Amino acid sequence: MGNFSDKVVVITGAAGGLGQGIVAYFRNQGAKLALVDYSDELLNKAFPQSDQENEILVSCDLTSRESTQAAFEHILGRFGRIDVLANIAGGFTMGEAVHETSDKTWDFLLNLNTRSIINTAAVAVPAMLQQGAGKIINVASASSVKGAALQGAYLASKCAVARLSETMADELRAKHINVNYIMPSIIDTPVNRDSMPNADFSKWVKPEELANVVGFLASDASSAVHGAGIPVVGLS
Repeated sequence: MGNFSDKVVVITGAAGGLGQGIVAYFRNQGAKLALVDYSDELLNKAFPQSDQENEILVSCDLTSRESTQAAFEHILGRFGRIDVLANIAGGFTMGEAVHETSDKTWDFLLNLNTRSIINTAAVAVPAMLQQGAGKIINVASASSVKGAALQGAYLASKCAVARLSETMADELRAKHINVNYIMPSIIDTPVNRDSMPNADFSKWVKPEELANVVGFLASDASSAVHGAGIPVVGLS
C-alpha cells in the first residue's frame, strides 16, 4: 500500500481489538507510532514489547479537551509532526428506547464517539496545517445510515461522526488534508465474540481487513479522496 517509514501515525483506541490490528499494520509499514488509549495499564498490557525508539504509549481522556491537548502536545514534542491521525477509539451500548435514554448513556456515547473527534482535531489539525499536509481517518458505522430500535444514542453518535468527517473534509481539502471515514459492520474482536457467542464469526469483518482500508486512506494513493465514507462489511 505504501511505505510509512517517514510518517508519524497517531492511533487512538490503540489497545482495543480494532486498534491493535491498525497498530500491527502500521508497524509492518515502518511508521513511527503514537499509541493512545485511556490508561497506562491498558497500553502496557496490549503492547508489552513496544519499540521504545519508534513508538510512544500515551494515555489520555479523549473526552477531555485539556487531557487530549496535553497528550497530543507530548506526541508533537517527541516526533515534531503528525502525518496520520486514525481515530479508532469508540464505544457501543444499546438497550434503551429513545424516550428512556438516560443522560449517562447519551453523554457516554456522544462524548466517546463524537467529542473525541473534535478534541483530537483541535490539536492535530493545526499541526497538519502548519506542515502543509495530513490524513485523518474516523470510524463511523455501517448501521448508522438509518435508525434502529434501542440504538438511538449510538446511531446518533456515529451519524455525527460521518457528518463531522464530511464537514472537516470540506474545510480542509484545499489545505492538502484528507479527512475520510470507514463504516464497519460487526468487527471480529474477542469482546464481540464473547458478547455474541452463537454468531457466525466467519461473516464478521476482521481487524486486519479494516486496517487495509485505513492504510489506503492514510497513504498517498488516497490523495484525491475527501469526505468518503467506506462501508467495510465483510459477508454480514
